[in-house]
Amino acid sequence: MRENLKRWLYQAMGFQNELARNQRIEPISKATKPNKTEPNAAGDPKDSKPDMSLCADVKYISWLKEHPSALSSFQEMISAAKGKRIVVFLDYDGTLSPIVNDPDSAFMSDLMRSAVRQVARLYPTAIISGRSRQKVYGFVKLDEVFYAGSHGMDIMGPATQASSYDGKYQSKALDKKGNELTVFQPAQDFLPSIEKMLNELEETTSEINGALVEDNRFCISVHYRHVLQEDFGLLEKKVQAVVAKYPGFHLTRGKKVIEIRPSIKWNKGDALLYLLETLGFANSSDVLPIYIGDDRTDEDAFKVLKSTGQGYPIIVSSNPRETLASYSLPDPSQVLSFLIRLARWGDPSSV
Repeated sequence: MRENLKRWLYQAMGFQNELARNQRIEPISKATKPNKTEPNAAGDPKDSKPDMSLCADVKYISWLKEHPSALSSFQEMISAAKGKRIVVFLDYDGTLSPIVNDPDSAFMSDLMRSAVRQVARLYPTAIISGRSRQKVYGFVKLDEVFYAGSHGMDIMGPATQASSYDGKYQSKALDKKGNELTVFQPAQDFLPSIEKMLNELEETTSEINGALVEDNRFCISVHYRHVLQEDFGLLEKKVQAVVAKYPGFHLTRGKKVIEIRPSIKWNKGDALLYLLETLGFANSSDVLPIYIGDDRTDEDAFKVLKSTGQGYPIIVSSNPRETLASYSLPDPSQVLSFLIRLARWGDPSSV
């Protein structure tokens, strides 16, 4: 039964060795060896216990029925793209790079960078991250894509002459090649408070070993991946005490991180809509957005795609979880496979 379930899991995942030349896709979970238990006097195994890995596999298979692999569903998905303009949106951490212990070491591979570059040359492409825009650019190092940092509160997008968005928060900028771009920062008014809060948080958390305060321009991240469990409660209280002095802010949670964000109606879903409009696809029925992300904050973008009935929200997760995504990929290695396949579909000679 175990081996049958494993085979069903791999089939559901579309386990097809989809990576580029010489790139091998690893299975989501290594097949585990059967538990070896010594028989008792009656010949029955001792201490017979439920196989938790098998239970997890069953739950994941069930979840995949609702959120099938974007790789195994690629042909079905792409058939809807005929006659439409594909636009690609990507999260960074956990999507283009693995989640790592040191936030400053979340480097993307050269192969991933090459795949993103090829995709961006074929389709308008944007990276929407909780990191600061400058920090994400420092990791990605590509001028072919647009960047939205601070959960979409700091966007460098295409030049636009007219927009339905408040011109107060828009300005012009030039990229390294001299091309005009538009910078949109709807949380500009909060910057003075963010700078004060950043200093307070750095000071008050300095006595807690492992705590790391990250300046993400329009939001602040307090990482606790290296904080002892017994110290987490104290860290949380200290962060809450600082934020309580700034009524225009609120806390959100991520993977081993507490984030402080301005309380404005703006998130990754709004950033997606802004970029679609500035790219010329506002209220267009000829656009097919693809959004790939792994974080809770990406659910805001998934919600937008669901509400419009256009495009494909794809979650990056190897564990069953609540999501508005229609499709899934287990990890960044299969995100890479998907991007390579998307580039090859658009231009077979591109990769």
